[in-house]
Amino acid sequence: MKVEIYSDIACPWCYIGKRRFEEALDGFAGKENVEVVYRPYQLVPDAPATASPHRAWLAERYGPQSVAMDARVAELGLAEGITYDFDAALHANTFLGHRLLHLAETEYGAAVQGRLKEALLKAHFTDGVDVGDRAALTEVAVVAGLDRDRVAAYLAGDEGTAEVRAQLAEARELGITAVPTFVFEGKWAVQGGQEAETFRKVLEQVATEIGERRPVPVQVAAAGEACADGSCAI
Repeated sequence: MKVEIYSDIACPWCYIGKRRFEEALDGFAGKENVEVVYRPYQLVPDAPATASPHRAWLAERYGPQSVAMDARVAELGLAEGITYDFDAALHANTFLGHRLLHLAETEYGAAVQGRLKEALLKAHFTDGVDVGDRAALTEVAVVAGLDRDRVAAYLAGDEGTAEVRAQLAEARELGITAVPTFVFEGKWAVQGGQEAETFRKVLEQVATEIGERRPVPVQVAAAGEACADGSCAI
């Protein structure tokens, strides 16, 4: 079974959704036959190259409700073992990070890509790292198991740029407007950071129905104009 997870490094619900899906997968009997691949999505594709404080950017975009939005996510994150530090977090362009994830998948495999995804989310939301900075990204990648010289050379050039842009376009063609979105076997999609139990049921149903074109009945979180419960939308 192949699961493609469309998500952004700067999406707080993508972090929660990742942890919940992994919990479900860990308890799934057929987990050894599940390949998980992360696909790119940018909530703010026109974010500037120079990072700025997350709090200030969110307040400018969503107004006073931004404080409650962060507080809600931080509370839910604790239950998943995630520490969000929104005071330290930086609003940054995530395209370079997605290129790095593409490198990890194509040259190191899905398992290493998953480790890198976790490291990038932690760097962004917990450690206050500028995930749009090449030097900072290189350090994160090395910790995740990638070769320093290869990463530095890759980020210095334009390798992977066309491929990532193509994948971003594919996400738009698929109609994805909120993340995380989990696509199972290219047929069934589940949107939002659902509870682990929901993901577990989906895994079981897809495993049973692979090859059939019946929809999988799941509860999908509705997308809002911001990061509402379950997903982040444009």
